[in-house]
Amino acid sequence: MKAKRMGLITVFGASGFIGSNLVAELRRRTVEHLALTREDPIPQHNLGNVIYCIGVTADFRSKPFETVDAHVCKLRAILQGCEFESLTYLSSTRVYANSTGSAREEDPIVVAPADLSDLYNISKAMGESLSLNCGRNARVVRLSNVYGPDFDSENFLATIIKEAITTGHLTLNTTRDSTKDYVGIRDVVHGLIEIATRGRERIYNLASGTPVSNDELAARFSEITKWKVEFRENASRVTFPPIAIDRMRSEFDFRPSSLLNELEGLVSMYRETNRSRNDQY
Repeated sequence: MKAKRMGLITVFGASGFIGSNLVAELRRRTVEHLALTREDPIPQHNLGNVIYCIGVTADFRSKPFETVDAHVCKLRAILQGCEFESLTYLSSTRVYANSTGSAREEDPIVVAPADLSDLYNISKAMGESLSLNCGRNARVVRLSNVYGPDFDSENFLATIIKEAITTGHLTLNTTRDSTKDYVGIRDVVHGLIEIATRGRERIYNLASGTPVSNDELAARFSEITKWKVEFRENASRVTFPPIAIDRMRSEFDFRPSSLLNELEGLVSMYRETNRSRNDQY
């Protein structure tokens, strides 16, 4: 689809990892866009196709009020008070944490309000429900674990790569058979633009569709870096159900990259950034 046919795209959360990469791609394609941080006032003109990227991730347990504000409150103000053609709300495949079997968009979400870890899922589910039931043209995208050159992130993959670059070895706090689904930032950005401008469904899983185990990660890290990889004694097992991406494949011919294939390049980018930062001091 030609960029000139997309119309205005407004990105909320443009200073975050996903939002900033999304804005960079829109700029590269010369698509008319508006980039807004969570602190910016909400414009009163028509916002075109909105992509809502505002969120709290790794530190949500220590910031419960900020988490709900980011995932629900700012969203409510936009849905209730703004003019737009469509709104795409970024949720997470983490909402499937308590599910069994392959996680599909139509599956019910199971949460436990008393569990602190479920605060994130509940706030995302509330944002989803508000988007889908407000009577506006809105849809939901559930993202799996997004990887890329996110050097300031406290998420799992970024944290362990930075630790290993600094120390020369890697210790994992979860078991060998712990698994996650990882999706690259380039695939995420391209998928979001497609969904926001011509998506037909109300909910999409945006993931690789292939779980990666810690054992596979450790083997690949050792192969490309010669790092010593260890697993902490009494490590906990953390697994998520496989994420079904049939909807993305059939509608957009979505063919995501593999983390294991891209890991060497990712480590190289982190090394170069770490070297550049050290040279500044």
